[in-house]
Amino acid sequence: MSTTAPGILKKSIGWGIALSLLMIVAGILAILVPPLAGIAVAVLIAWLLTLSGVFHLVFAWHVRSTRGVIWEILIGLLYLVLGIFLFLRPVSALATLTLLLSVYLFVRGVLEIVAGFHQRALRGSGWLIVDGILTLVAGLMIALSWPSSSEWAIGILIGISMLLGGISRLSLCLGAGRVTTAFP
Repeated sequence: MSTTAPGILKKSIGWGIALSLLMIVAGILAILVPPLAGIAVAVLIAWLLTLSGVFHLVFAWHVRSTRGVIWEILIGLLYLVLGIFLFLRPVSALATLTLLLSVYLFVRGVLEIVAGFHQRALRGSGWLIVDGILTLVAGLMIALSWPSSSEWAIGILIGISMLLGGISRLSLCLGAGRVTTAFP
């Protein structure tokens, strides 16, 4: 086992390539089976909300002598109830998340268009406007086809994100691998 910088770098590159390939495969699977990927995201959010609820309740127990304990308990219960609801109704959770995603994309698109026009004197501001228009259109497409868009929207977007993330990481690792060949 090498403890030199080049040795550690070579080992890290191997792990980076493996992670990149896993991300690429996961991204392709998410794109091919978007409802399953969307449900997986909804279940992950349910887990996160449930854990947050437990953590808030544990924190409330530790600060029970302060005035904020009631609020910590209420917040913890809210997280728990929401998390459990999402576990019990993952399809409804996915539909809700999809609607929230469409609202987010719509608002982001409008804000990017406005920002692009405010910065039109700057070189490249046209790309901000184009990005805003495309984001706005994506948000509208998802909203206008909701709730049926719940079957594909989140899964495909997560899949594209994982696929592009895997490809970019793979190219970085391969580039770093070329650098390590200069070391003995």
